[in-house]
Amino acid sequence: KMMRLLVLALGGEGYLNFMGNEFGHPEWIDFPTPANDWSYQHCRRRWDLADADHLRYQYLQNFDELMHACENRYGFLRSEHQYVTLKDEGDKVIAFERGEFLFIFNFHPTQSFEGYQIGMGMDEPMRLVLDTDEGRFGGHKRLDHAKAFPVLGGAHQRPHSVKLYLPARTAQVLAKESLLQGGISV
Repeated sequence: KMMRLLVLALGGEGYLNFMGNEFGHPEWIDFPTPANDWSYQHCRRRWDLADADHLRYQYLQNFDELMHACENRYGFLRSEHQYVTLKDEGDKVIAFERGEFLFIFNFHPTQSFEGYQIGMGMDEPMRLVLDTDEGRFGGHKRLDHAKAFPVLGGAHQRPHSVKLYLPARTAQVLAKESLLQGGISV
């Protein structure tokens, strides 16, 4: 989930699901040839995987759908504003702005951070619109979507900042509160 969101948000003006990144891709691709007796066994997508309750693919499919719905609703890929605020190798945290959104990734396998200050250019409260730890994505539901994060003084050579809880191996997308007229749900 985190890599999909990172590629979508930081990868340019578009997102391509191709050759292994798309949902339901088999372990390998083997097109029908005389060597495999013209078998179609490994040249297809397994779209049925998300329907199997005993597998976790349903959570990945839910995340993919809502990640794209978030981009469709807010259009951050069309924004020319991109700024990488933080790349901390020790903490394994990446934070960047894309349009009027703040993306934060904690790639640390075991360390969560409470009150982690992230610099940003936005001068208004921020709201959580998407996070990889949501229950509908198979997460542990450790983040609060109900509250706005107040603007604090500058950090990381940015004029403003917010303090966040960053659970280990999670990503968050925050939006300016003024963008959320009509509701937060994606």
